Amino acid sequence: MTEPFSHEYQAQWADMDFNQHMANSAFLDYAGNTRTLFSSARGFSVSTWAERQFGPVVLEDRLVYKREIRLLEFFTVDVQLAGATADMRRFKIRNRFFKDGATLCASVESIGLWLGFSARKPIVPPDDLRDAWLSLERTEDFEHWD
Repeated sequence: MTEPFSHEYQAQWADMDFNQHMANSAFLDYAGNTRTLFSSARGFSVSTWAERQFGPVVLEDRLVYKREIRLLEFFTVDVQLAGATADMRRFKIRNRFFKDGATLCASVESIGLWLGFSARKPIVPPDDLRDAWLSLERTEDFEHWD
């Protein structure tokens, strides 16, 4: 069963660029924060990562703009699984930014993996984490990787 996950935010002064739009770095921050909130809601808080000695690493981000988000506007960021290996050792996450309920403003696609802290090498995540991330709503163009 796949589940949608989203969180509502309000654009802050610190999020704005010189053109009075939300800056690209703010989009990346909100995407990362939403993924962290999802993970925490599924039992993987920041302290859990430290205790279990592994965590996510983003290798690549791709940001696509569609509409502006301005100061004090409310917007929602969702999380979808856009690709993964069968064991979930590598993954692609898509965060979409909406305002006014349905206007797509931007999307961030992030490719990542799970890193073991002691060996500093990629790992296959434990079953409970794999299952949590595989429970995410999938994109229409979901990619199965080898």
